[in-house]
Amino acid sequence: MPRPLRDDAALARLIAAVASGNEQALRALYDLTAPKLFGIVLRIQRDRGMAEDVLQDVYLRIWQNAGSFSPEAGRPLPWLCTIARNRAIDGVRRKGEVQGPVSEDGEDWVERLADPHDSEGAILGRDALRTCLSRLEATQRDCIVLAYCEGHSREELAERFARPVNTIKTWLHRGLAALRGCLEGPA
Repeated sequence: MPRPLRDDAALARLIAAVASGNEQALRALYDLTAPKLFGIVLRIQRDRGMAEDVLQDVYLRIWQNAGSFSPEAGRPLPWLCTIARNRAIDGVRRKGEVQGPVSEDGEDWVERLADPHDSEGAILGRDALRTCLSRLEATQRDCIVLAYCEGHSREELAERFARPVNTIKTWLHRGLAALRGCLEGPA
């Protein structure tokens, strides 16, 4: 029976073994983390076939970069999730794919965050995020969602919204600050 996904020490040991070229450790790491990483990739790619290809690329990246992981710098699962997210976003950018429009209340995007294995706390967190996103000005909200969840660059957003890049940077900065304040304070 596989160890729990949240066992940081076990994941860190597997990553260290992968860094030393241990293929069995990569297989064990894959068995433990592939469902979670695939979910992340699929939420961004939205095409199952492409997401499967990206997932292979994710584990190739992990194989190549495992030596750069430092348990002192952070937990292993977020490190793995970041690789998956970045590879999925790169895949979207390579294809030049534009994702569907963001709904006015952010509903579609927030629902794509859902994981059938999420705890009650994660569900409440999504509800808080939905509430806080709904409080933002529509353009700020759309910029934040497109930048941080769909992988659009500031330049792409500037073109999409017909605004200068510096304006986009300001919208993102202010929008994130407002989100942070809302999520940290009483909702």
